[in-house]
Amino acid sequence: MSATIRHRWDLTIPQATALQNQLRTDVVDDDRFSKIRTVAGADVASQRRGPMLYAAIIVLDAQTLEVVDGASARQEATFPYVPGYLSFREIPPLLKAFENLRVRPDLIVCDGQGRAHPRRFGLACHLGLRLDLPAIGCAKSRLIGTHRTPGDRRGCRAALRDKREIIGEVLRTRDRVKPVYVSVGHRISLPTARRWILRLAPDYRLPEPIRAAHHAVNRLRREDQ
Repeated sequence: MSATIRHRWDLTIPQATALQNQLRTDVVDDDRFSKIRTVAGADVASQRRGPMLYAAIIVLDAQTLEVVDGASARQEATFPYVPGYLSFREIPPLLKAFENLRVRPDLIVCDGQGRAHPRRFGLACHLGLRLDLPAIGCAKSRLIGTHRTPGDRRGCRAALRDKREIIGEVLRTRDRVKPVYVSVGHRISLPTARRWILRLAPDYRLPEPIRAAHHAVNRLRREDQ
């Protein structure tokens, strides 16, 4: 597994804040990749009444959207649930799952934020930088920023802004269905991220890689009930 950063995950909030501020300058906001043949979705779920986290990374063929590989992992959380710091809680089990993949993906789509984050270093940035992979944040809800309401049709979008800075896009992936919040994770531009999210979501609100990972973590969680 290639990695550009290594650090402890059991940090205090002030330590995590300092690390986010330090690492955010290493994130690449433009397209730095060759051909994308495979795309992975990453998702994490929490045990309903316990400390266990369930992580899954599912790899799809970028053209057919068929599953070509996948891995999951269980691991107890070492960091509390605090908005803006989810990467410190969720990346350790995701790394454990990633180590069991046979196919290294060319792009990873995270169920979470990228640059659309108070310190511009959400989960997609952290994971993309850690794995040295192009990464996109595709979240179901807004963490920070303001925006107008995008049009009702698939492909309509609106800029997500924090003051005067564009930190992402609010993108409609289905007609008259709630939009998703798209932002740069690492080694990809915002326009390219938007095009990939639309390409990966032909039928549903969420991109197929995230849907596949979500189903996998829910299956894993049910096994422990």
